Amino acid sequence: MVPAPVVTSRRAAAASADQIATQAAMSLFERGGNAVDAAIAANAVLTVTAPHLCGLGGDLFALVHDGAEVHALNASGRAGAGVDAAALRAEGHSVMPFRHHPAAVTIPGCVDGWLALHDRFGSRPLGELLAPAVALAGAGFLASPLLAGSLSLVDEQSRHNLIELADQATAPGALVRRPGVARTLEAIGSQGRAAFYGGEFGRGLVELTGGLISAADLDAGQADWQSALRAEAFGVTLHTIAPNSQGYLTLGSAIAAETLGLPEDPDSQEWLNVLVRAAVVAGTDRPAVLHERADGHELLEVIAERARTAAGGTGAEVDAPPTADGDTTYLCTAERGGLAVSLIQSNASGFGSGLVEPSTAINVQNRGLGFSLQEGHPAELAPGRRPPHTLAPALATYSDGRRIVFGTMGGDAQPQILLQLAARLFHHGERVGSAVAAPRWVLRGPSTGFDTWDGDAPPSLVVEGHAPDAWATAPFGYAIRRSDSFTSEFGHAHAIVDDGEALHAAADPRAVIGAAAGR
Repeated sequence: MVPAPVVTSRRAAAASADQIATQAAMSLFERGGNAVDAAIAANAVLTVTAPHLCGLGGDLFALVHDGAEVHALNASGRAGAGVDAAALRAEGHSVMPFRHHPAAVTIPGCVDGWLALHDRFGSRPLGELLAPAVALAGAGFLASPLLAGSLSLVDEQSRHNLIELADQATAPGALVRRPGVARTLEAIGSQGRAAFYGGEFGRGLVELTGGLISAADLDAGQADWQSALRAEAFGVTLHTIAPNSQGYLTLGSAIAAETLGLPEDPDSQEWLNVLVRAAVVAGTDRPAVLHERADGHELLEVIAERARTAAGGTGAEVDAPPTADGDTTYLCTAERGGLAVSLIQSNASGFGSGLVEPSTAINVQNRGLGFSLQEGHPAELAPGRRPPHTLAPALATYSDGRRIVFGTMGGDAQPQILLQLAARLFHHGERVGSAVAAPRWVLRGPSTGFDTWDGDAPPSLVVEGHAPDAWATAPFGYAIRRSDSFTSEFGHAHAIVDDGEALHAAADPRAVIGAAAGR
């Protein structure tokens, strides 16, 4: 295993899944901007260059550490006023449509998230933060291998809708221009919220969804500052977003791993066994309990009790989940002793719903896939509700003031990947580059990357190619599959460590064109 390159700096650092986005973040630092300015600039670039991962039509979550406290931003959009679970059931749907259906489209929260971050913490004009993204969208950028590869895999209907991208990003290095995105970003920078939600994109979204999302829906803000969910584990305080985010699973699985007894050798079969079991202990009832009104602390208490039960006996009742691929982007920025940002943004699955607002060519998310169509379920699709959400940024603080921002893409697997990263960073004390590059495993549902806990078959255990030989045997009877090394199947996890003396940043080599930088 080759450790991920680590950038060490004295003042500021950034890490993302695209070196161009990281450069945009660093350019804001150079001009006197802070870590929030840098994070917005990087995310804006990614909405241009990585529409297979994120975009203006998707959602955003962020954790901001101001040097003393953690602030949590939930910018996940709500269902429109026109949605109707009973109507979908009458159409023959027993689960939410995955693609090509306007009911799966929720109001995009990304732009409201940027504005909330900028209003509270930004130090430079919003137009300045968005300028690098505007320039790339207008003048063009070179298609990444992941963008070109993702377009080659979409279905015919999505390809038709994504024609602006499909006709240009035909191979890695092809020049891609997105004039509608450039126009939209420039308008947001100069005119604010109304230019997006009440402008060209907003009007087109109302028409695209057949009125399921209305102009009145778009008038309502989609971003809220909330209390971060936190828990003690591995000798640190772990912070994440409270439900409707699945971030509680990161915290709960870390608690469970400690309770079950994590061995000291991460190359051992027992290390794999304990962490897989901890993930299942935490996540097995997620479809039943995760909804926007759920109490994250109560969910953690239930997980802790379940872990104690499992540790005290055979634990057979939690060794396998019940039967019944996500694409996202994560980035982080930090100033030594100042602001630190853990930000995640997504279309849900790949290019999202496969639907595109035609005047701007902005693809829109299918985050409504998280809703239930079971009548009476607490996460049942209904107007104004936020869906259960896979996005789960993370942040850790030590009692002596040290802190780490970290996160990953990966659909249902995000908490599993973060559990492994946290175990290596905090329990084992590994350096950030080694922890990011270390082999991973994920529990993978049978179809989509969003069906780990409620698929029609048990998940399989997928093990990365450079995993130790001891991981060749799957615990608890799971079907096991060994995959290639350093692929997106195991996430794009980035991290920045602020140890008080310097910043140490690492970008995941699985992102192919990801980069960390510092100054």
